[in-house]
Amino acid sequence: MKSKRITITISEKESVSAILSVPQRFESETAVIVAHGAGNDMNNPLLVSFCDHLAGAGYLAVRFNFPYKEQGRKAPDRQDVLEDTWRQVLNFMKDTSGYTLRKIFTAGKSMGGRVASQMLAKGSLTSDGMIFLGYPLHPAGDKEKLRDAHLPLIKTPMLFIAGTRDPLCALDLLQIVLKRLGSLAELEIIEGGDHSFNVPKSSGLTSPEVYEKIAGKSIRWVRSLSL
Repeated sequence: MKSKRITITISEKESVSAILSVPQRFESETAVIVAHGAGNDMNNPLLVSFCDHLAGAGYLAVRFNFPYKEQGRKAPDRQDVLEDTWRQVLNFMKDTSGYTLRKIFTAGKSMGGRVASQMLAKGSLTSDGMIFLGYPLHPAGDKEKLRDAHLPLIKTPMLFIAGTRDPLCALDLLQIVLKRLGSLAELEIIEGGDHSFNVPKSSGLTSPEVYEKIAGKSIRWVRSLSL
C-alpha cells in the first residue's frame, strides 16, 4: 500500500487536499471516498486507519478535506460548499483519477456522512453503498430533533456503525429509524464506543483494535456488494 497526496479543484478559486491510499494490487476496480466530521480533518486517526485497511484489502481509498479545514478555519462551510466538495471529489475519482473504477462507495464520519446522505436522498450524489462512521442522528442532549427525514429516500445500501455511548446517536432511536429503511440498512454496534469510537479502558481494547474492527466490518460489507 502506498499513499499519494493530491489536490482536487472545487471551483475556480478553491481547491482541497486529499490522500489516495493505493493498494499494492488493485484488481477490485472499487474505490471508497471518505469524508471527515465537523471537528476533525482528513488526518483524523480513525479515517487514516480506515483508508489504510481498505487499501490493504485491495480497495482504492481517498480521504479529503473540506475547504474550511483546508484553510484552517473551525466553523464548517455552508451546506452548498460541503456538497460541491463531495461532488467534485466524486467527479475526480470517476473522471481524472487515472484509475478504472467499476464501483464507488461513499463513507463519512458524522457531518461528512450526513452531507453525503442528504445528497444521495435528492439524487445529487451517486454511490454503490454508503458507510456512516457515527451518524449524527440528533444534537447532543436533544433527542427530539432527529435528522432522519431524508434517509428513507436513499435507494443505495447503507451501513451504519454506531457506538453505544454516542451522545449524538441514541442507539434505540437509530434502531427504530433503521427498521423503516428495511433491507437497505445494516447496523454494526461498537460496544462502549462514543461518537469518535473511543471506548472505556475497562473494555480491554485499544483505539487501533477498535478501528480495525470498524474497517473489517466495512470491508466485508463492501466485498459483499462488489461481487
